[in-house]
Amino acid sequence: MSHALEINDVDDLDQIRLLWDDLVRQTPGASFFQTIDFLQTYWKHFGAGQSLRVVVAYAAGRPIGILPLCVRSEAFGVGRLKVLTYPTLDWGAFYGPIGPNPAATLLTALRHIRGAPRDWDLLDLRGTGDAAGDRGRTRRSMRLVGLDAREQPCSTRAVVDLSETWDAYLATRRGQWQNNYRRSQRMLSARGKVTCTHFRPPGDAAGDGDPRWDLYDACEPLADHSPQGILPGQETLSHEAVRSFLRDLYAVAANKGAVDLHLLTIDGRVCAFAYNVHFGGNVVGLTRGVDPELACVGVGNVVELRGIRNSFEQGDYRYDLGSGSIESKRHLLTHVETSYRCTHFPAGGLRVQALRLGHWLGARREKTVPVVPIFDVGLDGSASTPGLLR
Repeated sequence: MSHALEINDVDDLDQIRLLWDDLVRQTPGASFFQTIDFLQTYWKHFGAGQSLRVVVAYAAGRPIGILPLCVRSEAFGVGRLKVLTYPTLDWGAFYGPIGPNPAATLLTALRHIRGAPRDWDLLDLRGTGDAAGDRGRTRRSMRLVGLDAREQPCSTRAVVDLSETWDAYLATRRGQWQNNYRRSQRMLSARGKVTCTHFRPPGDAAGDGDPRWDLYDACEPLADHSPQGILPGQETLSHEAVRSFLRDLYAVAANKGAVDLHLLTIDGRVCAFAYNVHFGGNVVGLTRGVDPELACVGVGNVVELRGIRNSFEQGDYRYDLGSGSIESKRHLLTHVETSYRCTHFPAGGLRVQALRLGHWLGARREKTVPVVPIFDVGLDGSASTPGLLR
């Protein structure tokens, strides 16, 4: 017999910390974004105005998995709607249930959601896909509990498969690109002594969770002036909406042994960095920064490639190059992964049905490009959507 327990207060999550830690280690393809530490840090900065709904699934009296959810208000072209979704605000492309039995967890948790009083207008689970070990189970589970679901592409990520060796990977890069890369290294070396620092602390459990703030603090000024920092909507270390969040997340990740930071210096001056997190061999890029004076000589590619090489040496299996343009990463990636969204539009409610009609019409007009909200995340954690992106 299965049943579920729902937790709505973030402070009560500490009661299931050991359970969560154990289950996430058993989760196929888990990322740092599925840890309890990420959720608590995220909630500290963006939880205002949202309602937490963490569902713990049980079978035969024993916990088998966790489905973290939240309800937040989002603005669509049809007006504001309360959306039941994963608590990520799209940090990380893939998400899903936590534990070794994702199908059973989804069924039990969604059945609980289906039978509970509805405090949401739209159920929208974003980040499903093969990279999250989903294989269509989210859509099937929703339908099995009576929540008819529409599945559409949500986002794409440039990824490096680390299952081979560094030399094998490098051999697959185009000859012209390899020539350009070698030229970039020569041009950088002509400016001084080039050093790349790879920082991956083992964490407090291993006796070393020192975040090395000197390294992080050296990256922040560069983020202010890098090309990424001057573009609207880019998530940089210095961006007002996420600066304190990324800093707190760095401390938490260092404590848990999940930081993956790479700094390229010339004569001791930081000229590029890549700030990632990792979990169980799954590396995900958070943000990057480069000296604008050196961007033209490929300093960004140099630090990224050295980070990839370090992941090969560490024995990781996947390196997600982060959000942003796929085109700018085409020389580094081995493949592109697509995440999906499974959306349930409840019957009744003119705005929800108008949104459903918009999705349907958009899919008919251009089948390969979904209708998705454009999120503008506020400091209070709310997400606004000025229109629909096709």
